[in-house]
Amino acid sequence: MLKTKYIKLCMNDAIIIVGDNMKYNKLVRDKIPDIIESDSKACVIDILNDEDYLTYLNNKLSEELNEYLESGDIEELADLEEVLRAILDVREVNYTTFEKIRLNKVEKRGAFKKKILLKEVSNNE
Repeated sequence: MLKTKYIKLCMNDAIIIVGDNMKYNKLVRDKIPDIIESDSKACVIDILNDEDYLTYLNNKLSEELNEYLESGDIEELADLEEVLRAILDVREVNYTTFEKIRLNKVEKRGAFKKKILLKEVSNNE
């Protein structure tokens, strides 16, 4: 009887080893299946519907943020940006519109350039 070992559980993503097989339930970049097959391995994939795709993208956003927070690696920010762009595509918001939304918030509420840390607010009564 094969023993199943759970290696990682992160939201809906799981990596499971069963014998010589690693089972994933994880959204991956478009070229990953080709990279796996070029390494003389086989993979099983599914194409998600938009609703499930958005759910997995949201999980991926959290995963990539955690990886950046743990490592501080700028490459993880690039991954965050890629996931962000995919979410915008699914939600049918082009990047130009998104940038206008961002700039509108900057105009109304500012950016984060002044390094302000809010410590306390009190009533002036």
